[in-house]
Amino acid sequence: MDVRRAVVEDTGSMAGVIAAVAPEDTLGAQPPVDVEGRAQGFRELIAGSGAAWVLVEAGAVLGYVSLTPRTRGVFGLGMAIVPAGRGRGGGRALVEAALGWARLSDAHKVDLEVWPDNARAIALYAATGFVVEGLRDRHYLRADGTLRSSLIMACRVD
Repeated sequence: MDVRRAVVEDTGSMAGVIAAVAPEDTLGAQPPVDVEGRAQGFRELIAGSGAAWVLVEAGAVLGYVSLTPRTRGVFGLGMAIVPAGRGRGGGRALVEAALGWARLSDAHKVDLEVWPDNARAIALYAATGFVVEGLRDRHYLRADGTLRSSLIMACRVD
């Protein structure tokens, strides 16, 4: 598996990753995913002041990580990997690529939100320097009517 900077031609595959992972209920995105809308969002991110990287194996995009400007000096990290790309170091490589880029920018922090029951993701983020900053208690109303909390994690890059 290789990690490389995402290009416009990757955006459909990146959106496809979200569509493939959304049914697992580990992302904020829920099915059905508007794949074209997500791809357009990635195109705008790449053309704007954000950045993205893809995890590729045998020409197929297995995952992505993105950095979206939140406020001056802070980027928000978004990430998803299909099951075939998990457990082999690709997630760490994606996060490290994003943090490396953020350190070279004028950013001082990268933050993210993660479901509190997503132990695998939390462990990855903690291993790459993220710390828990807070909890959004019963913050997100899901399509099935349940309310989900999220952990707020961040990594200083200055």
